[in-house]
Amino acid sequence: MKFPSPALPRPKSLMGQMLMAVAAALLLVQGIGALLVFRAQRESFEVGMANAAAFRLVAETRGPGALERMRRGDRPAFGGAQPRGFPVEFATASPARPGEDRDARAEARIARILDDQELQASEVVVLHRTVRGDAAARRTLERRAARRHMDEAKLAGLMDDNLLVVAIRQPARANWMVARIRSPRVVNLLLVPLLAQTLVIYLVLVGAVALILRRITRPLAALTRRVEQFAYAPGSAGQLEPSGPDDMQRLIVAHNAMEARIVAMLDEKDVMLGAIGHDLKTPLAALRVRIESVENDAERGRMAGTIEDIVRTLDDILSLARVGRPSDPRERTELSALVASVVEEYEDMGDPVELGDTQRIVLEARSTWLRRALRNLIGNALRYGERARVTLSREGGSAVIRIEDDGPGIPEAEIEGMMNPFVRGDPSRNSATGGAGLGLALARAIADQHGGALVLANRLSPAGKVEGLTARLEIPAA
Repeated sequence: MKFPSPALPRPKSLMGQMLMAVAAALLLVQGIGALLVFRAQRESFEVGMANAAAFRLVAETRGPGALERMRRGDRPAFGGAQPRGFPVEFATASPARPGEDRDARAEARIARILDDQELQASEVVVLHRTVRGDAAARRTLERRAARRHMDEAKLAGLMDDNLLVVAIRQPARANWMVARIRSPRVVNLLLVPLLAQTLVIYLVLVGAVALILRRITRPLAALTRRVEQFAYAPGSAGQLEPSGPDDMQRLIVAHNAMEARIVAMLDEKDVMLGAIGHDLKTPLAALRVRIESVENDAERGRMAGTIEDIVRTLDDILSLARVGRPSDPRERTELSALVASVVEEYEDMGDPVELGDTQRIVLEARSTWLRRALRNLIGNALRYGERARVTLSREGGSAVIRIEDDGPGIPEAEIEGMMNPFVRGDPSRNSATGGAGLGLALARAIADQHGGALVLANRLSPAGKVEGLTARLEIPAA
């Protein structure tokens, strides 16, 4: 069975994504650069080792004085580290073991060096071992350790050092001349400093990029918070101070200008709506008084009902227009008690409204608006579904109020449109009802005002038949 590999978490913020992209690019470039430098340094190190071994062989053929001069400093340097060697020995057979790998490139290099030094070699053998893996080198190192009283831990570390074994056989000679050069492991000598240098450069570059990105994204984050705040409460706080790069400052200035124009338009709208409400309600009140003089009771009742419908519609229009700019602050509300009190209002009037399971949930809300939303949803359930069942539960970080009815539901294609202003359902759902189609639109606007949502869904039977409609009012409770 193949298990999927876990996906790495991807940052969601602009700064996180940009920093991740820059860090990945820098890591790739630094990695390639470090690899090339490491290869060059290793090549230089190997050349130095080959030179040291070759000059040790050359010095041995030209007498002790030459070897002593080489020891005093007449030898090539490489990377600041000097190879430590063993006495040159003479053997009757090649030091290469059966099946042991030989370094052909190093053999060719050493052959050229010997040729330049006029030292002829009919055969060159180059082997890479550890000190522990070469019997002669191991014995020599153990004798030195015994003379110097070296502790076992240090000796064990020296035993793991790299060993370059170079053996040559000169023409017309049967024996082999073998030189051994010991050096620290390449990982310690080259790779660790290179990795440390690469890591420091990488951290410095990423840190500099992070500071630049922070200077760019900090004002952007502040602007985002301001826009989110303005969406729920336009004009509730002062404008944002321009900061950051010039382009970001121009964006903030443009946003402040747009925000000021929107607030001015909303203020003008509120004044206009107040005037319209006052100018319309005054003559409606006068008409309500005048119809009392109508002698026909049926006619007077119809006229009074028409005036009440106009007044309710006018109230809904004004409420829908003002819901985006509530004047009352949020207050700590026990939602279960609020839902129960609204249901009791309908029960007192004899309406078939049932309160189901509820959980005690306390949150910050505008209780007056939530009552209005609940009344609209319960009223719709009674109007179209004959009865209403109300429940309250906590789901995740939200309080969820469900209002279920037993009506014919709403066609799936029309559910979203039913929450728009002045949209009413199909006449077949309406059993001699009035209204202007503002109840659901106002309930959704109130949910949006609290940072929540209103969701409508048909309730289906196991056979797939529509049994009613469920209105789900979600309010953040965290």
